[in-house]
Amino acid sequence: MASSRDDFIIAIRSAFLKKSTQQKFSLLTLVFISIFIILLSSLDFRIVRYLKIAISEVVYRSSFVVSIPENLIKNTFLDVTEYTTFYNKYKKIEDEFENLKSNYVSSEITQYENKELKELINDYVSSSDKVLAKIIVDHNSPFLKSIIINKGSKDNIKIGTNIYDQAYLVGRVIEVNFKTSRVLLLSDLNSNVPVTIAPQNIQAIVTGAGDDYGQIQYIKAGLKEELIGDSIVYTSGTGAIFKSGIPIGKLRSLEDGSSTKYTVEFYSDFSQLKYVFAEVVTKTDIIQNGNNVDENDNNTNNTLEAKLKILEDELKIIEESNLKFKEENEGLRNEINNLSNRILNLNDEISTQEKTISQFDIDKNELEFLRLNLDYGHKCRKSFFNNKGYIVGSEEYKSCVLNKGRLN
Repeated sequence: MASSRDDFIIAIRSAFLKKSTQQKFSLLTLVFISIFIILLSSLDFRIVRYLKIAISEVVYRSSFVVSIPENLIKNTFLDVTEYTTFYNKYKKIEDEFENLKSNYVSSEITQYENKELKELINDYVSSSDKVLAKIIVDHNSPFLKSIIINKGSKDNIKIGTNIYDQAYLVGRVIEVNFKTSRVLLLSDLNSNVPVTIAPQNIQAIVTGAGDDYGQIQYIKAGLKEELIGDSIVYTSGTGAIFKSGIPIGKLRSLEDGSSTKYTVEFYSDFSQLKYVFAEVVTKTDIIQNGNNVDENDNNTNNTLEAKLKILEDELKIIEESNLKFKEENEGLRNEINNLSNRILNLNDEISTQEKTISQFDIDKNELEFLRLNLDYGHKCRKSFFNNKGYIVGSEEYKSCVLNKGRLN
């Protein structure tokens, strides 16, 4: 027994010492070491805990070092992506700034032209500046819709000064003190604003309703039918109370029984106002030089030239408007033609479908007749024993079969 055990040990030793079995030996060694480590991990020894902590630290440090290139590449990619996005936003903002600058330049040119025309027609030039004002008191009641701002006569605020929320009209000043002013809102019952409703170009008056909307009043008879929802309402300038072209709100229609009422949904929410702009208008007299005769002649010539220029401008505007109307009419005509062709095609499809449906009904009735004929044909067929029957193929025979053999 001992000799056999010695022979087994000698055989294993010789196998390990063979060069061809070195790879197998190393694999077996790793397997034994793994089993040994698993067994040790199940035992709660201090050295085992320290060993596990040391191995975890080595693995963590190694993974951190290995992940440095990956994190560097990832962060670099994110930085490049963020820079690209930032650059695209910058280009977009730059383009918008250029557009705004061009619009601002065009607006300035229009203002300068208006000043020149006013200089030719009148003996003064008016200019307006918007002063920022803060709302310090808000009177909100069913009968009174007004606010008090912290600007008064010391800031050149006068009775009738227009008050804005950005570019939208809010109301007008009705009372001025040295440091404060009272503003009557458009929603007040005493507010009346001459307006134009576009694109119908209908003149009307918006009155306050004591709520967050206005009412359309005093429309010429026969024009209410032309009003449509979402039309734009802006000041017409009639009466020289408000400047023309100031946006107020959008038109809304309300069904009240058999009639339709029209209201105005204001662009601004008067209950949420904190700051407003007061438009301060100043007039500058034009200094005239030369003797009276030359002044009169020059004034006459300038007035005639100004009138001619205004007429030319009006004629140009009318021609441009007519051209736009012609283009719109042409587009509408083409659209009408397309819709007519589509209606014809739809009618053809409907006719085809009706024919198909009628044919289906005929086939269905014929199939029902054939099915009933098998069961009730002998009752309806005229024969030697059935004198009350009908000839096969006649309408009476068919009706009898469909009535399941009941003779008329």
